[in-house]
Amino acid sequence: MDYKDREGRIIKENNSQDQLLSVLYSNLAGRLFLRVLATPIVSKAAGEVMNCWVSTFLIDGFVKKHHIPMQDFERKKYCSYNQFFTRRLKNGKRMITDEPTRLIAPCDGRCSVYPINLHSVFSIKGTSYSVASLLRNKKLAKEYVGGYCVIFRLTVEDYHRYCYIDNAIKGKNYRIHGKFYTVHPAVLGKEDIYKENTREYCILKTKNFGKVIQMEVGALLVGKIRNYHREAIVQKGQEKGRFEYGGSTVVLLFQRDQIALDQDLFFNTKDGYETKVHMGEGIGTALF
Repeated sequence: MDYKDREGRIIKENNSQDQLLSVLYSNLAGRLFLRVLATPIVSKAAGEVMNCWVSTFLIDGFVKKHHIPMQDFERKKYCSYNQFFTRRLKNGKRMITDEPTRLIAPCDGRCSVYPINLHSVFSIKGTSYSVASLLRNKKLAKEYVGGYCVIFRLTVEDYHRYCYIDNAIKGKNYRIHGKFYTVHPAVLGKEDIYKENTREYCILKTKNFGKVIQMEVGALLVGKIRNYHREAIVQKGQEKGRFEYGGSTVVLLFQRDQIALDQDLFFNTKDGYETKVHMGEGIGTALF
């Protein structure tokens, strides 16, 4: 799938993951196979394999294929693929925008933005969903009518740790259990992107952007969404958690009249492109 960088350049993305998923979802046998892979017991087993030393043989090939700049990361020797997958960047490799009223991206990924309406559904490359079905809470969803939904799709080569977008009072974690269907765009239109995915969200009473919902969504073979905190006082740029093995998604929901998102994000989404962003990068400005 193609996306754009912040300078507006189109980047071609047509990797083996795209091709394999497209083939599997194009026929009944492939879809049945993925349904088996997506069951909790298989997902859990895959997670166990990725946590053992045998999985380390996958690391070198992955680094070469995706041109991972390993000099940017803290750890040099890994005891499992998951240790490599959740590797931590060195200090200074992601600069957190320090302007207090500037919204930052909570993670590396490909970003899309959508206005929230009471009765509308949101199309993410052919998949439709509502905020109410995403949260499984109609009352809470109504509080975000007139605001924005911002979606960050992480691919397997992205940095899989994520942070808080502002100084905030963090509420409890709400976990919604589901089956692990892939969130990769190659399958959109074949399976609902969110209804069957395990996800976890919290409400952030932020200093600059009102009451924001931040949600993490697991994907195929992702057995763990690792959020570190319960109720807490948190800081902008502070690490919130990490995803273990697989591609995943982070969603932000903003209420009406709280945020002015950067216009290139809207233009790119309207034109059918996601926008590549990095954790800590400015993507919007608070309204007062």
